This record gives sequence, C-alpha cells and structure tokens, in this order.
Amino acid sequence: MLEKKPKISIITIVYNNVRDIRYTLASVAKQDYPNIEYIIVDGLSTDGTLDVIQEFKQHISTLISEKDKGIYDAMNKGLRAATGDYVLFLNSGDELFASDTLSKVFSSAPDADIYYGETKLVNEDRKILGDRRHACPEQFDWKSFKYGMNVCHQAIYVKRSIAEPYDLQYKLSSDIDWVIRAAKKADKIVNVKDYVAKYLVGGMSQQRHKQSLKERYEIFKKYYGFIPNLFNHGIIALRLMLHRFKNGKTRD
Repeated sequence: MLEKKPKISIITIVYNNVRDIRYTLASVAKQDYPNIEYIIVDGLSTDGTLDVIQEFKQHISTLISEKDKGIYDAMNKGLRAATGDYVLFLNSGDELFASDTLSKVFSSAPDADIYYGETKLVNEDRKILGDRRHACPEQFDWKSFKYGMNVCHQAIYVKRSIAEPYDLQYKLSSDIDWVIRAAKKADKIVNVKDYVAKYLVGGMSQQRHKQSLKERYEIFKKYYGFIPNLFNHGIIALRLMLHRFKNGKTRD
C-alpha cells in the first residue's frame, strides 16, 4: 500500500501586489506534490491582483477576498480555513524554492511536528542575492531565536494541530511569537537540509524596521527573560557589526 502523503495547507496573504503575486502562485502551481490545499487571503485588492489570482484558479482551493485588520488578522483567516495536516505561510512575492520542494520536505522524515529549511533572498527583479544573514541552525527548538530570527517564516512547515492563532497585539513581528509557541509544543523538529523558499526582501517589517525591532525585543524578553535578553541582544549587536564590516551591508 502506498503511504498517504500529508496534506499541506499553503496560505498566501496579499493586498494590491499585482507585481509579485504571480511568482508566488506559479511556484505553488508547478509543485509535483499531490496533496496541496492552497488558500489565498486577499485584502480586497483593486490593482489587478485578483485578475492574476483568477488565472491560477484551478490550483486554488479557497479564495477569501475581504477587508482585514492587518496582515496577522489575514493570516488568522487563512489558518481558520485550513484543513491540512501542516500549514505553510507563503506571502505574496515569496516562492517555494523549486518544483520538488514539497516532495523533498515531506520525504525528509515521517510525521514531524515542524519541518524547516534554508532560504535564498531575491530582489524585485527575482535575482538571487544570497543567503540570509542568520544561518539556519543544524537543530532547532523554541530557544533557537534568542540571537535573532534564524529560520525564515516562509521556510517553516508547522503541524496544524500545534498552530495557534497569531497574537494581534504585534503588528510586524507576530510571526516570531507564533513560531516560538509552536516550537514549544513540538516534540519532533526536522531540518530538511535543503533550500525550501525564496524570500522577497523589502517587506513591511523592513519598511518599519524600528517598530519591528521593538516588537522582537519584547517577544524575546517574554520567552527568554529580561537579563538573558539583554545579554543576547549584545551578542546580536556584535554579530551585526561584524557582518557589516565583512560584507559592507546587512541582510535580514
């Protein structure tokens, strides 16, 4: 008997992003993996985004198009609509790395609570810029973020049974809080040891960088403690300085 492939719910959040949404949709549509539920949550776009989405309607299981209260409210809508064994948030402009990415993820090990992998950064012209500044850890648990977000949100597959709603008190960094909460509940976390995502640089958290950093600091303090968090941020600052010295620029 053939082993049943886990069902993956891929959730894409989009609002007025006609320039980039096609890349995301196409990366899901070309997957060779047989058990995908694709959920699009659109914030009632007016720029032609919905027309592009309709071009891929045969690959879309659910389309929600209505006003929302921000990105994490939209993500929660997608999470409520999901019926898969696992959830992946792949927002507009981001891509699955290759056509066999999902097959590689779910063949890497059976029945993990979380799968994760590496990410390449791309610019608006879809040119690969390189790897993220934070290297993906060989092993990953809820303490792994104490020195920064070292696994990209688009590269983390979470079992839906441990995926709680996003905390709406955070406007830019709730994804960090969400992953830490999931990781605290996970017994088996598997490193795919391959590239699984392409991340479009220049998102909202980068555009409002100061607020994003403040939220991250508060999240890390909540989980890791006040004094350890101060020490950890000293290490983060030192690593950033060394990175800038070595490369002449910073990549998230």
